[in-house]
Amino acid sequence: MLTDHLRSFPQGFRALVLGASGGIGSAFVQHLQADPRCALVVGLGRSTVPPIDFEHEATVSEAAAALAPQGPFHLIIVATGVLHGPEGMPEKRLGQLHYAQMQACLRTNAMGPALVMAHFAPLLAKDRSVLAVLSAKVGSIGDNRLGGWYSYRASKAALNMFLKTAAIEVQRGNPQAVLVALHPGTVDSALSAPFRGAEIGRPAADAAADMLRVIDGLTPECTGGFYAYSGQPLPW
Repeated sequence: MLTDHLRSFPQGFRALVLGASGGIGSAFVQHLQADPRCALVVGLGRSTVPPIDFEHEATVSEAAAALAPQGPFHLIIVATGVLHGPEGMPEKRLGQLHYAQMQACLRTNAMGPALVMAHFAPLLAKDRSVLAVLSAKVGSIGDNRLGGWYSYRASKAALNMFLKTAAIEVQRGNPQAVLVALHPGTVDSALSAPFRGAEIGRPAADAAADMLRVIDGLTPECTGGFYAYSGQPLPW
């Protein structure tokens, strides 16, 4: 059972999942709700109270202020992300680049999570805490061998830099906090659906369970790292 893999957190730990309405986000919420050692699970999204909507910057700081009395939180997971939408599908060629697509990816995949780090990192517990953001292996500059998917790759690379930089600052005031970027792998979800997600991906529940196992094994020395769902470190 998954609850066997969350022993690094104290009894009665409190968790927060942003992007809780998505496939992976809702799977995280379900796993945490099933853990008898987890005293509180708060799921946030555009339709929750309080709401978080990366289209509206103020909602991030307002949500952090509203939830502060329920903290401190031992686990904060940012499971938001966008790969395709009204602005278009992932670009295969340079000639397909346009501002709307680039802005949408950067806002949802990098800028929004960066604001979450800024406003929610102060809510992390001082004894044992993890703030994890869902990145992607295709955001690795060192691992980019195929090209394409410009906006998505760039936005995840930007997210990784925000995470790495924030980890350095947060550690100064909270040495036990771990900030980490996680690659979930290919998951059968709305994000991957146009790309044979149902054929080559695995269930969101399995992906969330794998990442929670990785999270459980993280130590303060891991802060600022980039890991796959298997626990393997990934190149920047």
